[in-house]
Amino acid sequence: MRILIAPDSFKGTLTAPAAAAAIADGWRTRRPDDDLDLCPLSDGGDGLLEVVGATGGWSWQRATVEDPARRLVTARWLRRGDAVVVETAEACGLHLLAEDERTPTRWSTYGVGQLLQAAATDGAGEVYLGLGGSGTSDGGIGLLAALGADLRDGDGRPVGADGARDLARVATARPATSARWRALDLVVVSDVTTPLLDAARVFGPQKGATATDVVSLTAGLRRLADAVETGFDLPGLRERPGTGAAGGLGFALAALGARIVDGARHVADLVGLRERLAAADLVIVGEGRLDATSLQGKVVGATVAMAEELGVPLAAVVGRADLRPAGFAALEEASPGGPGTDPAADLRSAAARLAECASRPRKA
Repeated sequence: MRILIAPDSFKGTLTAPAAAAAIADGWRTRRPDDDLDLCPLSDGGDGLLEVVGATGGWSWQRATVEDPARRLVTARWLRRGDAVVVETAEACGLHLLAEDERTPTRWSTYGVGQLLQAAATDGAGEVYLGLGGSGTSDGGIGLLAALGADLRDGDGRPVGADGARDLARVATARPATSARWRALDLVVVSDVTTPLLDAARVFGPQKGATATDVVSLTAGLRRLADAVETGFDLPGLRERPGTGAAGGLGFALAALGARIVDGARHVADLVGLRERLAAADLVIVGEGRLDATSLQGKVVGATVAMAEELGVPLAAVVGRADLRPAGFAALEEASPGGPGTDPAADLRSAAARLAECASRPRKA
């Protein structure tokens, strides 16, 4: 049998490539002769680079940029021909901040602008930007400043580089004099549909924002939206779905002409999921927790819909299952009581049990 192993990450425990490898290892203990195709997936958030890079043919690139607190860090991106894949969390990720630093009213996406500048040099044509895992809520004002936008306060002084701290001061905004960014095909890969002015309320608390912080951030994002929509001649941009992604970073990228696309489906295209599904006898999906939201546009849902369309049987290995979809031939839970001390071992064991089900003779 040809088995396609196509999991999402298991949040907080295993990346998608690590989950795919663990499932494959467990499956091989019971069915060593099967042909396994490992196809880890992402919705454009954390782990996008590893998922796309695992398909082969991409080269890893690195640059020194600023983190949310404007300290120097090394950020990575991928390149193949004139196509570039950037994970914005490499420069503004929550993982770059210590627990006691998680206060999004202080931080900037300036380093994301630097990362985009570095990644989009030397003939890049298509730039895919994965949003997710950010520790910032500055509406992308830092990114805009890094890319040359003219942002000023009421007294005509430049603002923006300090990110969220400058939101309360911004009064006017003008695009960069260079049209370079609008000449690029910028594609924001995200599963977030939140508009800009809901960003602080929906995502701020996950990044350490207090109730008071949410109010001040929302006021600052509204002020930024007033300036950008007027100065860039983009009325109503704040209401566009996805502009609230990554603390409003989607808003700034949309102001530069970026298209915001469905993350799970676009990553599926990048990794050739449809073609790999068509060649499979069975597809195994997986994620940390299978629940009612899993089949509503997330990675698992997009894969299930495509498999059903192609007539490919479905199975799943998940951390915990809060529902058991009728269309699945089999499903195994790796850690129904919560992640153990060795999540990869739990996943291997669950995959081995799943393989045993596939090995049993079917009743006539």
